[in-house]
Amino acid sequence: MSVESWNSALSHLECGRCGRWHDADRPRNLCECGTPLLARYDLGAVTVSREDIAARPANLWRYRELLPVRHEENVVTLGEGMTPILPLRSYGSRIGVPRLHVKDEALLPTGSFKARGAAVGVSRARELGIERITMPTNGNAGAAWATYAARGGMGSLIVMPQDAPAITRMECVLAGARLYIVDGLIGDAGRLAAQAVGDGWFNTATLKEPYRIEGKKTMGLEIVEQLGWRMPDVIVYPTGGGVGLIGIRKALDELVALGWLTGRLPRLVSVQSSGCAPIVRAFTEGTDTAAPWENAATVAFGLNVASAIGDFLILSAVRDTSGTAVAVDDADILAQQATCAADEGVLMCPEGAATLAAVAHLRQNDWLDGSEEVVVLNTGSDLKYPHATPYEEPPLLTKNTPLPR
Repeated sequence: MSVESWNSALSHLECGRCGRWHDADRPRNLCECGTPLLARYDLGAVTVSREDIAARPANLWRYRELLPVRHEENVVTLGEGMTPILPLRSYGSRIGVPRLHVKDEALLPTGSFKARGAAVGVSRARELGIERITMPTNGNAGAAWATYAARGGMGSLIVMPQDAPAITRMECVLAGARLYIVDGLIGDAGRLAAQAVGDGWFNTATLKEPYRIEGKKTMGLEIVEQLGWRMPDVIVYPTGGGVGLIGIRKALDELVALGWLTGRLPRLVSVQSSGCAPIVRAFTEGTDTAAPWENAATVAFGLNVASAIGDFLILSAVRDTSGTAVAVDDADILAQQATCAADEGVLMCPEGAATLAAVAHLRQNDWLDGSEEVVVLNTGSDLKYPHATPYEEPPLLTKNTPLPR
């Protein structure tokens, strides 16, 4: 790390709905009202400059003043952060958005953006004296938290639906987690994982502890820094539990409060699959919360979240920035995934490819006029989803067969 002092500006926890303050230095899950808690910082005490940050190692801990870990010795890290922002010029021109970019989270440890939330969440849990964590997962989050828990010398108990990608099961097992598979969806996994809490396991389910979001918000911090401390016009995010979208909005708000950013916030776009689109339905209907989606199913397994506890925070982030919410079909997801890979050599996971389908849809409907600088998030490696991407099997040649011309 660095020889500089650590200086986290963490102040307290605040309920996202009722505003009640809570002590940040005790293990916490939800507010008494059942709402997620948000980490708050004494931004007036932040004396670091953007130039100071630029001189630090290229990982997410470069933003330590805006992260909740108070002491460097508690940091659990595998080198996460500073994933590239890549231009998609050919593909973007094809769909009429030539200033399209992707922030590629596939290069993170464990192959997905979940490493960000796990790194910060596990580090803070360790700092608070938590020794065993439990969570439900659609796959990647469990793999990440199990891996970081192992790195931090902690135990983990993971419950996932039986349709979760097989590689994520293997990651959990190899990391020493107690893994259970449930015949159902993420909500069913959540109910089973909650039973372990009474046996001394700390619940780290999505937004049921305050610090996963702090890791995810570093996507927003990095986007701004990588663009030269400015904001793009639009950020498009694939939304299951929505932690990353909430976190990006939180990061932008904190940077504005610090005076490091000025001007209009990017329009935030929430993307879901038409097979599971509770946020899109709530946005369209004008409600502040999202009713659970029945019979949820999608090839983009990370989007298969029928009910998100942070629904009101997601909807607020989208509406307050004049953004929108879009549902795309699985067939379109896979088609755009293949086209982008052929055009750019960038093979996105199904969740990431959903953002491409959304951008194409928004351009066709003139919500985008084609002049905007648009950043989409590829949240993981498609190599973890071998079942999701159909392709034509190439011909099998014998050793003596001449190569077809």
